Order: sequence, then C-alpha cells, then structure tokens
Amino acid sequence: MVLPDPQPRPPAGFHGAVSEFKRRLIEATLSQAGGNRTRAARALGLQRTYLLRLIREFQVRVPAGPTPPRGSAPEAPPLPPQTR
Repeated sequence: MVLPDPQPRPPAGFHGAVSEFKRRLIEATLSQAGGNRTRAARALGLQRTYLLRLIREFQVRVPAGPTPPRGSAPEAPPLPPQTR
C-alpha cells in the first residue's frame, strides 16, 4: 500500500527545484528562530512582509513559538554586582 505524499510535489525542473529549496530554507530558518518571523526575515536578509508573502506562496507551516504563561511578567535579567 502506497500512502500519498503529505506535501504536493512542485513542478519538475529548474523552477520546481528552486521553489522547493526556498520552501525548505524558510522552514529551517523559521524553526531556528523559534517561529519568530521578524528574526527569520532578518536572518534571511528579507523584508518581513516579503517573507510573509513567501510563507503564503509556498504554504510553509510556521512552528509555534514558546508562549509565556498568561498574567506573568517577563523574567528580568539578573543585575550585575555593584562595586564601590
């Protein structure tokens, strides 16, 4: 029994290969950025709005980033020791 491929295959040839490469690069960069699209765009050297357009075009699944608990303030970094 052969299961269908979960991702539709891009058209064969040069343009299909380039599209597939772009999709995988965007997915990997988003994963490394924890799903943060702004950081991913900076890492790729793209405008954030253009990255969002590419995400829609290539139907990239954006990984969910960590969500802080509701009602809690972000943890402040420790203060450096004071010297006199």
